[in-house]
Amino acid sequence: MIRRFRLPDRAYTWAMKIFQLLRMGLVGGALVSLSACMSLPATPWGQGSADGNPRNGKAVSPATLASIEKANDVVLFALGLMETGYRFGGKNPSAGLDCSGMVTYVFEHAAAVKLRGSAADIAKLGRPVDVAQLRPGDLVFFNTRNKSYSHVGIYIGEDRFIHSPSEKGKVRTDRLKSGWFATRFEEARTYFE
Repeated sequence: MIRRFRLPDRAYTWAMKIFQLLRMGLVGGALVSLSACMSLPATPWGQGSADGNPRNGKAVSPATLASIEKANDVVLFALGLMETGYRFGGKNPSAGLDCSGMVTYVFEHAAAVKLRGSAADIAKLGRPVDVAQLRPGDLVFFNTRNKSYSHVGIYIGEDRFIHSPSEKGKVRTDRLKSGWFATRFEEARTYFE
């Protein structure tokens, strides 16, 4: 006798997204292992911290779960843009993307969140997040040209962020707490919850 089982809706949705990205050749097998770092909080319903902040392990409401899913969609969509060329002022992958163009493109297409303008303009929106409470989908801002909020990327988890770095670069991931960007980090902000 063959036993059939059904994946929970959320797991099925993620499995299908990963399968589609792999099939289209947008990302390699590393995405499967990366998706594990973007899972839901481990705290079960009814448990958590006394301050009520879901970023501190509090039980998560359905609205917060929806925000987490949107943030994860942002990360997966952004990973699909890996190796896209850089173009100053670029706002779509076919012509090339700069840092703020990549962020606005990803947020609009993956989460239906409209962000506009430069990295500094985007930094005026959202809610500040402590580095210790960063979640995938949060934005990270840097001072890369001796100018506040001159660069932006999307945090993807495990101390990494994805961004469109420079004229000679392509969309790639870098470490947040080590290397060139570590000393230039300014702030993180969330646009979900």
